[in-house]
Amino acid sequence: MMQLHDVDLKLLRVFVTIVKCGGFSAAQAALNVGQSTISEQMTSLETRLGVKLCDRGRGGFRLTEHGQATYEATQRLLMAVETFCMDTDLLKERITGRLYLGIIDNTITDPESPLPRATQRFVARGHDVHLDVYIGTPAELEERVLDGRLHVAIGHFPMRVPGLAYSLLYQESDGLFCSRLHPLYESPATDAELFDTLAASRIVARGYLQQRDLQLIGAAKAAATVDNVEAQAILILSGAYVGFLPVHYAERWVASGEMRRLEPQRFGLMWPFTAITRRGTTIPPILRVFLDDLEACTPQGRLQT
Repeated sequence: MMQLHDVDLKLLRVFVTIVKCGGFSAAQAALNVGQSTISEQMTSLETRLGVKLCDRGRGGFRLTEHGQATYEATQRLLMAVETFCMDTDLLKERITGRLYLGIIDNTITDPESPLPRATQRFVARGHDVHLDVYIGTPAELEERVLDGRLHVAIGHFPMRVPGLAYSLLYQESDGLFCSRLHPLYESPATDAELFDTLAASRIVARGYLQQRDLQLIGAAKAAATVDNVEAQAILILSGAYVGFLPVHYAERWVASGEMRRLEPQRFGLMWPFTAITRRGTTIPPILRVFLDDLEACTPQGRLQT
């Protein structure tokens, strides 16, 4: 396909919806058309592109290698179209379009997070905008900002990736926790006993913070690795593992007696949460407005690079 036409954009939007819904059947409600129509549209798109995008049948829906590459390229294309529309709307002194926002998991209980206040402020401006929110790991968020699938992402990013700008928002408190089913729930009397029990315990660590967690505890390796806070909490609550959690997230289980925070003075840390954007590109108007609102709602009152 040498040149894009309106029909191609329409078919590509259908394709993206199918992938997000996980198949033809699930996409019927979102697209408000029958499965036979969706099948015809996908066949037409595959014919125009000259590649097979997905396998569908009794084995379920699955993207081919060409399909995965096309899906990622389409996301970038549609975001570029949205940015063009926003830029032209700026000439009419109004902000419209989609803001693609990424967030690390399970931050909703953090009272320090400026995101709820910033979102309310942003939406209250009355612009005709649509929020498209993606929850992911730090590595996923950085990748999506770099390749243009996200305008901005908010989370804890232990490493600095070239091509991204990092702006400090706030600090998140982290602590070491065990459940009431674990031997450490009844605290040992001495430091030596504490570390002996820790050394004999199974440690669960988030993949992107694994080395930090193990160094703090003095453990050689993790017995389990997870990529999100909820999975971390599930394993800790089982009583089989000890691990770190954001203090705000664990508070509900501490209050009910299901968890205990271990040695806050020894194992308590503050971790920076930042907003990341792509360097070297023109900031779309919709992102500029959102960043202004985010800045107004940070504890410091300004974003710090």
